Amino acid sequence: MADPAPAGPAGGRARTRQAASGLRELLNRPLTSYYLVLGCSMLLLALGLLMVLSASSIEAIQETGTPFYWFLKQSISAAIGVPIMWVCSRLPPRFFRLAGYPLMMLSILGLLMVLFVGTSQLGAQRWIDIGPFYLQPSEPAKLGLVLWGADLLARKARRGMIEWRNLLIPLLPGTVILALLVMLGSDLGTTIVLLLIFLALLWVVGVPVRLFAGVMGVAALATGIMIAVEPYRLERIFGFLDPEQNAQGSGYQAMQGRIAMGSGGWFGLGLGSSRQKWAWVPHAESDFIFSIIGEELGLMGTLVVVALFGLLGYAGLRIAVRAGDPFVRLASAAAVAWIVGQAIVNIGAVIGLLPITGIPLPLVSYGGSALLPTLAALGMLLSFAKTEPGAAQALAARGPGPMARALSWLGLSGAVARARRPRGRDPERRARGVKGPT
Repeated sequence: MADPAPAGPAGGRARTRQAASGLRELLNRPLTSYYLVLGCSMLLLALGLLMVLSASSIEAIQETGTPFYWFLKQSISAAIGVPIMWVCSRLPPRFFRLAGYPLMMLSILGLLMVLFVGTSQLGAQRWIDIGPFYLQPSEPAKLGLVLWGADLLARKARRGMIEWRNLLIPLLPGTVILALLVMLGSDLGTTIVLLLIFLALLWVVGVPVRLFAGVMGVAALATGIMIAVEPYRLERIFGFLDPEQNAQGSGYQAMQGRIAMGSGGWFGLGLGSSRQKWAWVPHAESDFIFSIIGEELGLMGTLVVVALFGLLGYAGLRIAVRAGDPFVRLASAAAVAWIVGQAIVNIGAVIGLLPITGIPLPLVSYGGSALLPTLAALGMLLSFAKTEPGAAQALAARGPGPMARALSWLGLSGAVARARRPRGRDPERRARGVKGPT
């Protein structure tokens, strides 16, 4: 048993040193990144389902006769997405390298289909109608750009092709194609997220600061032009700069969101007790769900959400820093830029620090098209976390998890073991001098 710290100032300093030592020990554990990504993701997803039910219940009753309509659809998406996340967490990094190119091509094809057979809602053509569901191809395009761009730059870095022309081509044209197709569907918010992914890839690969600043300047100029050519985007900027003067027009959503945030106080009105969701805050279950969190759970609830995204970003960057594979480093950093960057843009718009762009809060807002690629990306981060020093041994010592035990009960454990077996020759066969695949 450790000796108690002495009383007085010396005791306080000793306790501080002990706490710092314990924190360092915790952070140095091989599975810290893994559990941070898994824990933050599941907590945000659970909170999101709860808040979608609360925020959408009134409008769902008015339009469908049941308060659970959008909650059930989001639950179905989560029920599909969590197994996808688990499967991705079991896949090797090589799979994600190979998946980048077909996913990029499918994303471009989907965005082209939106322009010809897409469904227009609220003045934007972003969705493909598939029976009871709507598919938004711009969401998987984010994951496609992460994987394709990371593999592209990793290959160039391995070959020593670090000249700016080699780094920008074909990454820049590929990003521009995606951004233009997304913008043709009037989706400025997703275009900004694609630019964040692009800039994160360039920063991590080590692009010179002057070139990076130049690319940022061009991106800012292009964003300004896209805002200027659309009157409704200019109105949003005016509503952002002076929402009080446009409280019944372009500043209406911003003002109602602020009223919701301010009504919550420190600890909120209580779960389900929001007044602003009664047809006051537009898109309360999606773009402005953070305002309903502030109203029902208060400042403490919003700080918990911000802290969870902060921990998620820390875990993703920790994976990138500790990775030995350039692809893992690039893909991890780009995924963090996408998920955390999108959260910052959404939260900033709700609290009035940024203009409203119409992008959802990852894992929390309603929308299956956004949820599934996000969970796949988080599963990828879990897979990368297993490549950290000592992580594989720690997982093996932990024993099978609940999903593995469930598969064992279903008689599928052998199939999973064969799928997880590394490619190449069997060590026992290699020892006997026998060649060929396992």
